[in-house]
Amino acid sequence: MNVTYITLDGHVEVEKYRYVYFVLMFTGYVLILSSNSTVFCLIVIHRNLHEPMYVFIAALLMNSMLFSTVVYPKLLIDFLSEKQIIAYEACLFQAFLFYSLSGSEFLLLAAMAYDRYVSICKPLQYPTIMRKTKVRSFLVLAWLVPACHIAVAIVLFAHLKLCGFTLKGIFCNNSVNYLLCVASRAIVIYGLVVLFNLSLLPMVFILFTYTMIIIVAYRSCGKVRKKAAQTCLPHLLVLINYSCLLTYDMIIVRLESDISTTVRFVMTMQIIMYNPLFNPVIYGLKVGKIYKHLKRLFCHTRGK
Repeated sequence: MNVTYITLDGHVEVEKYRYVYFVLMFTGYVLILSSNSTVFCLIVIHRNLHEPMYVFIAALLMNSMLFSTVVYPKLLIDFLSEKQIIAYEACLFQAFLFYSLSGSEFLLLAAMAYDRYVSICKPLQYPTIMRKTKVRSFLVLAWLVPACHIAVAIVLFAHLKLCGFTLKGIFCNNSVNYLLCVASRAIVIYGLVVLFNLSLLPMVFILFTYTMIIIVAYRSCGKVRKKAAQTCLPHLLVLINYSCLLTYDMIIVRLESDISTTVRFVMTMQIIMYNPLFNPVIYGLKVGKIYKHLKRLFCHTRGK
C-alpha cells in the first residue's frame, strides 16, 4: 500500500537541542498527567464531591489528559527521531482528536456555567433541574457534538488531493489546509460553522450566564456574592486562558508565512502546555472542597 508522509517542519534546531526538548516535554507531560489525575481521583473517591459541578470539573481534567496524550507522545518520538514525519492518515486523525477535544473543552465550560447559573439564580429548583440524567446527557453531548462536527471536516480533507508535503508545525492542525492543491471553499465555510458552533456560541452563552449570575449576586446578600465569587472565578479564569490559547492557534495558522519558525514554535508550545497545567492548579487551589481534600492528602503523605 502507498503511504503518504507529511514532514513536520516546525521544530527549531531539533538536532542540537533534541535531548533538552525531550526532557522538558517529558517532564511537562508527567506533570500534566499527575496533577490532573490527582484532582480527578479525589473527585471520584470522595462522595461529598459527587455533585454536578465537581463531575464537570473531573470531566474537564480528563479532557485535558486526553488532549495532552494526543500531542505529547508523538512529540517525544519526534524529538528523538532523525526525521519528523507522520503518515497523512495519522495526521488527519491527530487533527481530528485535537480539535474535537478542544471543542469539548468549550462545551464542558458551557455546561459548568449553566450549572453555576442554576445553583445561584435558582437554588430551590437546583435538585430537580440538575438531575444525574441531565448531567450525563451534558457530558455525552460535550464529547459527541464536537466529534461529529470535526469528523465531517476530516472526511472532506481525506477526499482532496495533496500538492504539499511539508507542514509548518510540530503537530497536525488546520494548517493541513495549505497542503491541498486547490483551497476548498467548502472546507473554509464549514470551518467557520464549526468555529461558531464549538467556540463562539458556547463563549457567548458562558458570558451571558455569568452576567446573569453577577446581576443576581449583586442584588443578593453577602453569602450569595461569596458563593458566586468562589465557584465562578475558577471557571472564568479557565475560560479566559483557553480562549487566549485558541486565538493563538488561529493566529499561527493565519500568519503562516508572516512569523518566524521560532515564534511559531514558542506559541505552539504554549498552546499544548499552559491549559493542561493550568486547570488542575486553578481547580485544586481555588475550589474550597477540592483544596481541603488536597491539603489533607499532602499532609497525610508528608506525615507518613
